[in-house]
Amino acid sequence: MTSKDELSPADLGRACPAPRDAQATAPTVPSPTPRLSRRGLVLAGLGGLGVTACGGGDGGVPGILTPAPAPTPTPPPPPPPPSSPGPSSITEINYRSAALNDSSWVKIYLPPGYAASGLRYPVIYMLHGRGDTLSSWGRNQAMFDELIAAGTIPPFIGVMPDAPSSNRGGYYVDSAYTSSALPGAKVETAFMTELLPYVDANYRTLPQREARALAGYSMGAYGALRYAIAYPEQFSATIVMSPAIYTPLPPAGSSSREFGAFGSGNTLFVDEIYRSKTYPALLPVFAAKNLPLRMFISAGDDEYKEPNPAEAMNDIDMEAHLLFNRVSRVASVKAELRILNGEHDWPVWQATLREALPFIFKGMSKPA
Repeated sequence: MTSKDELSPADLGRACPAPRDAQATAPTVPSPTPRLSRRGLVLAGLGGLGVTACGGGDGGVPGILTPAPAPTPTPPPPPPPPSSPGPSSITEINYRSAALNDSSWVKIYLPPGYAASGLRYPVIYMLHGRGDTLSSWGRNQAMFDELIAAGTIPPFIGVMPDAPSSNRGGYYVDSAYTSSALPGAKVETAFMTELLPYVDANYRTLPQREARALAGYSMGAYGALRYAIAYPEQFSATIVMSPAIYTPLPPAGSSSREFGAFGSGNTLFVDEIYRSKTYPALLPVFAAKNLPLRMFISAGDDEYKEPNPAEAMNDIDMEAHLLFNRVSRVASVKAELRILNGEHDWPVWQATLREALPFIFKGMSKPA
């Protein structure tokens, strides 16, 4: 039960009634200002709150209370975007090499976020081809960043050594050629005994085989294959692109014959030295160690074709097939082969890297 000065729920739900007609027999007479009843005081207060009351023209029971629209709330600001890791970098450094009796120059790729992460990273050693320099790999920096940002590969450190000896045709081996015009150098010794320890001492690497890999193209593929097979305790994966790995001997026009890499004394090229360093000579010892190795091999379908039919098996695409066939028979090797559309050049090698890097990282340690 409510008094006439209170609004019941029924009153709130009722539509406003139309005002009653004024009585014709009683003319309207002005009156003094009335005293407000309790109901009038309530309605006056509601009017001050912006609430409209509707009622009969003669002071009947009110109907609907209509609240004023509430202001639209201001949405909270969006959360700040996640902080972006610092950019990647490629820096050129040098140190004194006792094995080379000269300065050794290297470029180092550090992944985005390296400076602030405090993590240790896997390392890929990247070997350039005959006539190229340590700068040749720099064109891949944006691709490395892209693959890392997409989560396709983990962040890694890239090491790109220069190989200037033997007129940039040293094939990453220790040369016994001593001619004063173009003496050979102990490139392999410098790589294994100086470069690897230097990188592990000066950068946050994961210093074990499971976190080290190699990659190379052309002459660099020779080195990337040789080091992986000759030093399996140090490396767990290798990428071998358009490999200049001629077996059993290189064709007559190969640069491996020209500059003394496989020579001795004043003789530019010695057959037996070359044979002793090739991968078929190394595979039996490698296989006996039974250490797992992931290997990705590629070549272009438009690689140079040797004009002498007797040397057709030395065409680089054929050498890539032979390598795949031979290493696939070794139980500890997980190998892939791709023949891509293209020549002996970066379009083939960059397409290879996009597939090969995820492949080798499946078996490698991640940053920690």
